[in-house]
Amino acid sequence: MSDIRIPGGLTRRSFLCSAAVLTLGHAAMGRAQAAAHKSGRTLAYVGTYTDKSGNGEGIYLAEMNHATGELTQPRLVARTPNPSWLTAHPSGRFLYAVNEVADYNGNSGSVSAYSIAQNGEMHAINTVSSDGAEPAHLSIDATGNFAFVANYGGGGIAVLPIAADGSLGAAVDVHRDHGAVGNTAATDAPAGSFAISGHDAPHAHMILPDAANRFVLVSDLGQDRIYVYRFDSATGKLTAAAQPCVSLPSGDGPRHFAFHPNGRWLFSIQEEASTIARFDYEAATGRLETRETISALPDGFAGTSFASEILVAPNGKFLYAGDRLHDTIAVFAIGGNGVLRPVGECATLGDYPGQFRMDPSGRFLFACNKRSDCITGFRIDAGSGMLTATGQYVGVGSPASITFVG
Repeated sequence: MSDIRIPGGLTRRSFLCSAAVLTLGHAAMGRAQAAAHKSGRTLAYVGTYTDKSGNGEGIYLAEMNHATGELTQPRLVARTPNPSWLTAHPSGRFLYAVNEVADYNGNSGSVSAYSIAQNGEMHAINTVSSDGAEPAHLSIDATGNFAFVANYGGGGIAVLPIAADGSLGAAVDVHRDHGAVGNTAATDAPAGSFAISGHDAPHAHMILPDAANRFVLVSDLGQDRIYVYRFDSATGKLTAAAQPCVSLPSGDGPRHFAFHPNGRWLFSIQEEASTIARFDYEAATGRLETRETISALPDGFAGTSFASEILVAPNGKFLYAGDRLHDTIAVFAIGGNGVLRPVGECATLGDYPGQFRMDPSGRFLFACNKRSDCITGFRIDAGSGMLTATGQYVGVGSPASITFVG
């Protein structure tokens, strides 16, 4: 989503996902991935904000050195409005971008599809409606046949079919979030907080299938809920699970969530409260059960901070949580029972870090600092989970997200 104004189980690397990718064959893995791997580099695509509040011009391409984590200076490879979230196809041949706008075909956002050439250049395939305003997040099912999009402004979700050539079709299913919204102020906000953003209406903020590709989860920031849908991978249709949703404290604002590699725990970060909630996840039914809620901020913090991103390390030992305005990434150790223990925090060395991502090796982390127009890189200590700055600042206007291919 755009700048906020302050008023006075398993991951995609699970067995099923891996099996689905392998069935595509080595040829479908994409020449771009093979070329990048051979050169010792990984392709990194950066989405930006291009509207009046942003300084980006579209989607940029950089290359990451496998040994050092250094990024080349990003270059513009696609001009498109507000590509604030990027997702690569499991085959590595295509890239998809939400266009976080509300004026596509009059009153909608859109999603754009691109093919990836051998040298990393992108070629536009097509753009379709997201069936809701201001899409904020997009993910792809394990088979690579459907894209899921969360419309923040539209307060709902859509399922878009993906053809063999990577093109997107019109939505095969659309759901709108209805019902009451949470309090204006967060229940669990720190003392002196004025973190007030999205409780004026439903706001779908993230959508992601589980590792088994059986259920799709959606966070609605405005309603303080995480919805659970059963997914039909043949038709793309979504139906409410036996437990259709779980509620967070009123006003806390669930933004993003992440599965643990064991597939049994789910972690959600709340934007306005800057908290992390842990749930037990039942893969057979999609059921969520709340287990604990802790602050993503250091002890004694007072004032305003907007939590942003949450990631679990591939080894399942550490969790990372982003805090905007405080401009840090907090590190937590994950115990054998899923309990989180604060390890420390690292300044992002930039202003207003939104999304951050690890490279495919899990050895480096990159933070998109929107207001300071830069991406900063960090080396991850495998033993402690702590971050150490690589010392590189990569300039790009209003970076919103980064994703890797290769």
